Amino acid sequence: MGELSDWPSMALRLEELAGELVDVHDVGDTLEGVLELAVQLAPCDVASVSLRHGKGELETTAASDPVAKRAHEIQQELGEGPCIDVVWDESGVNVVPDMSDSSRWPRWGQKASGLGLTSLLAVRLFTSKHTIGALDLYSFQQHEYDTDDVLAARVIATRAAAALASAQHEETLWEAIDARHQVGQAQGILMERYGLSADQAFGVLRRYSQEQNRKLRLVAQDIITTRTLPGEKRG
Repeated sequence: MGELSDWPSMALRLEELAGELVDVHDVGDTLEGVLELAVQLAPCDVASVSLRHGKGELETTAASDPVAKRAHEIQQELGEGPCIDVVWDESGVNVVPDMSDSSRWPRWGQKASGLGLTSLLAVRLFTSKHTIGALDLYSFQQHEYDTDDVLAARVIATRAAAALASAQHEETLWEAIDARHQVGQAQGILMERYGLSADQAFGVLRRYSQEQNRKLRLVAQDIITTRTLPGEKRG
């Protein structure tokens, strides 16, 4: 469990880890970094990150321990729980000092207690533009969270949300750049092999994409690999 008695030291370590997160451009690696940050500095024993997808549903994307992952899965199965509700709560924080005596989420509380978990601090992950998900901080002991605990969780969540938003943007951006590069390569192959202009080669790619109901990038990958049009015999 993170030690909060020395705020200057915690702030320094938080800045170090947060800086490392910003330099990571892969969502998976960023999630692992967020969990490391949480377990080291937040009032918890295990942690999980749940990200929004689809129609606002939450999916546990990463967890520092299988118990934390299972605790959120139970919330999804029951349709109730602090980590689900925190995404919509205006306060952005849900505190559960004793899961076995949770009047707000009784069914989930009993099942989570059966996993050995006792208390929880759930914090919404969000930026100025949108809500990303939730950071779930679990403890195996009963914990009366104070103002410092909540503040620490909020600070970590803010840093984590910024890093995740950056990583998601970077990943999407680089996927788009990579796809564009692949389409350009495929165009070049078609131009050389069939004597086509750049526009004609792109038109061929687009036609195969539409006929096969496949993404342009995937058609381009096939052409780069085989150096032939889809369905055409090699040689």
